[in-house]
Amino acid sequence: MKKKRFLLFLAAGLLATGVLDAEEIAGTSNTPNYKENEIVVTASRVEELKKDVTNNVTVITRKQIEASPAQDLGELLAEQSIGHIQKYPGASTAVGIRGFRSDAHGNDLRGKILILIDGRRAGTGNLAKLMTDNVERVEIIRGPGAVQYGSAAIGGVVNVITRKGEGKPSFFMEQEIGTYDYKKTTGGIAGTLGDFDFSATGSLAEMDDYDTGDDITYFNTGYEDEIRGSVNLGYEFYPGNRIGVTYTHFEVGRAGNPSDLAKNDRDNYKTTRNRSLDVSYTGKSTNDRLSWMARYFVGEDTDTWYDPFGSNPGGWDDGIPFSKTTDQQGAQAQVSYAEKNFTVTTGVDWLNYDIEQSPYEPLDSEYDDLGYFALAKGYLFDQKLVLTAGLRYDDYEVKYTHDQANPETSEEADSFVKSFGLAYHVSDNVKLRASYGEGFQVPDAQSLAADYVVSSWSGTKHYIGNPDLDPETSHTIDGGVEVNIDGFASSLTLFTTEYEDFIQQVEIGPDEISWQNQDEATITGIEGEMSYVFPVTIAGSRFFMEPYASGTYMLDYVSSFDDGSPDEDIRYLPEWNLVTGLRVHDSNGFSGNFNMAYFGETKVQDWNFWPAKEVTKGSFCVANLSLAKRISVGNSKTSSVTVKGSVENLFDRNYEYVLGYPMPGRTFTLGLRFDI
Repeated sequence: MKKKRFLLFLAAGLLATGVLDAEEIAGTSNTPNYKENEIVVTASRVEELKKDVTNNVTVITRKQIEASPAQDLGELLAEQSIGHIQKYPGASTAVGIRGFRSDAHGNDLRGKILILIDGRRAGTGNLAKLMTDNVERVEIIRGPGAVQYGSAAIGGVVNVITRKGEGKPSFFMEQEIGTYDYKKTTGGIAGTLGDFDFSATGSLAEMDDYDTGDDITYFNTGYEDEIRGSVNLGYEFYPGNRIGVTYTHFEVGRAGNPSDLAKNDRDNYKTTRNRSLDVSYTGKSTNDRLSWMARYFVGEDTDTWYDPFGSNPGGWDDGIPFSKTTDQQGAQAQVSYAEKNFTVTTGVDWLNYDIEQSPYEPLDSEYDDLGYFALAKGYLFDQKLVLTAGLRYDDYEVKYTHDQANPETSEEADSFVKSFGLAYHVSDNVKLRASYGEGFQVPDAQSLAADYVVSSWSGTKHYIGNPDLDPETSHTIDGGVEVNIDGFASSLTLFTTEYEDFIQQVEIGPDEISWQNQDEATITGIEGEMSYVFPVTIAGSRFFMEPYASGTYMLDYVSSFDDGSPDEDIRYLPEWNLVTGLRVHDSNGFSGNFNMAYFGETKVQDWNFWPAKEVTKGSFCVANLSLAKRISVGNSKTSSVTVKGSVENLFDRNYEYVLGYPMPGRTFTLGLRFDI
């Protein structure tokens, strides 16, 4: 109860602090504040100032990423306590925002949080497959992004913006070592040569099995031959016109995969890979009124699970690996016209997923989607009032077949969604905003057409698809206030979502499982962020300190069923989450970050029982500390050596994001980086 009161007091404090005058805030007028003129692209698919965005957008900057010990996007969002985190050993992480989460075990069709790379679909819902080493920033829309990006963006959008090369060419090499025989070697180059720009980073890593906070070795949690890479190349053949090529690669030769029922089974492991390539052209007219973008992209996402019969007697696989591969391709085209007081963007998206899996759930499928969208923004009253509106129409088809002997079957449908928003600048430092948005998610082939039998310790279950499923839909209203004054930045948002026709597994007969549209769910909550950058002089040296905090508190999160069953709290949604900490840096190459992420109690399912039993997973807190010191070499302004270190789970807590899957205990990492 005290934690609930604390979050409510925090929210009230965000509002109260936001109305103070600049003189009342301890700070100086020359204190750096990067948030006031921050450029973002996710909310409207074109560059715009964050202060003019009508949605609640969180930006994780490059400086924040570099100061974090996170090795991938999943760890970064967990450290930032963006929402509910489902993190398993073995390179598998999902994120939840406003009660909806991505799918860590496949592409985004079964998830409700959409993951993007440079504005196009990443082809996976597993955040552990996306690196942060070559990332400029991460933009997060809290709330639906379906008008901009289509299906699966019900709860939010996470857009990973890769780094573009600039300035004189540079090279770096970094070596890290750490607890549990952790080793990682990273190298990269970035810069420009004439009209060419380039930025590339690659890494190779491995780690042995880790110990939990109780000093118990959790076997089969290590990984071997983890390869990550990101390349962003561009050629500006005419001012403002750039042809770009982006390639991303993630691969693990062997990742431990301890199941909840066989925690230390070393024969249970997986191999995994995600890679993508896109070619884009962005341009604009000489007067900047017209701008355009065209892109074609391809990708592959593959997971193969091994659990030999000898280690799983009586199992369904009889020693045969289970593999799932998604081949992705798509295209985007859009054009924008901008005047002083309005901007209009319109375009088309095409997406194709070809999914093959065997031998379990022997259901191959193909997903085609053609979407048309229009986004408009207008400015009134000397640009103090910002109005936005968006429309999108999607025409999609799901094709599926169980095997070559059965004919191909397909389901066709369409979707029309809209959004509206406004932002009003009360002053140069205070903004009020409100928005309405709709979201949708199409049924996947498994829920439409499954027809398979699973034999396990709990018995034999026959899974039967439901071809009459409707798309899931959502309607979200939110409103908030943002304040930026001399290094102080804060925001407070109240949101509510009506979620209808959500698809859920149900038991339709003895040992028979199917999928049905349930009635509706209501999710209401408060989101808050604040930070304050101010200078401090210590022993004659000038430092910049930045205390920060952000969090979410759920006021209402219940599901209502049309069969008359009692209302239920939504599972896998913590009642609250909070992150707080302190960043510090000086002008001589020193930086540090102390971060504490809190996650509240969460109702989950315990799969040690059949049917699964609902239990409450307790709250927990994870603290991380990272320090770095950059030392210039000679008189060079670019050559340097950086010594860095981090401690994750500083207080050696025993905790788990997923019931039955404990995370590592206190973990130390040391690194040495050379920049030339």
